[in-house]
Amino acid sequence: MSRLPDAAGRQALDAYRGAPRGDRLHVWVRWLSCPFPPIAQVLPSSGRVLEIGCGHGLFSAYAARRAAGLQVLGVDIDAEKIAVAAASEPVDSGRLRFAVGESGSVPTGPWDAVVLVDVLYLLDRDAQRALLDSCVAALAPGGLLVIKDMATRPRWKARWNAVQESLSVRVLGITEGSREFTFVDPGERAGWLTASGLRDVRMRRLDRNRVHPHHLLVGQAPA
Repeated sequence: MSRLPDAAGRQALDAYRGAPRGDRLHVWVRWLSCPFPPIAQVLPSSGRVLEIGCGHGLFSAYAARRAAGLQVLGVDIDAEKIAVAAASEPVDSGRLRFAVGESGSVPTGPWDAVVLVDVLYLLDRDAQRALLDSCVAALAPGGLLVIKDMATRPRWKARWNAVQESLSVRVLGITEGSREFTFVDPGERAGWLTASGLRDVRMRRLDRNRVHPHHLLVGQAPA
């Protein structure tokens, strides 16, 4: 899996060329460290997509440029990051928007897809499950809940990821949120999604040739 950006990825990264240097560096590092394409591939080709915890908005910007039929809203609790996202170059027809959100809240749907990329570990176990239940409730019939997070295995990758996140959150303050991390086994989260009423829950490892234990979890609301 190549880490070089595809056409939509290049367009999304170029949209930040007017941002401060530190933010431009951040979105490039984010692209290189996170497997965005396979996450975007599971999204519908059209409809309303919500990304919770979008940060600087790179995945939302990528998804909107990858599929012309999508209308994407990215929300985050960090107002400074949302300001950077909102200042990036817009997508045609206003299909990409950003807004500051409250922790744990889900904007009113219905949404054809709700996406969370490396967000849940910043919440404790009960808060994670509560947020996912709220996401499920906001889905349109047949809508998708898409979760990219870090798995708990292989253990060496999980330990490396925990060290890096500690540096980002506790030392550098790059990421807003709790200073305690709760990494949940993907199989357990899959059980949560099934219990919440989602069907066809699928799991996929995305960590090949990467030092982080990237993992994808997708569930679909009943039609």
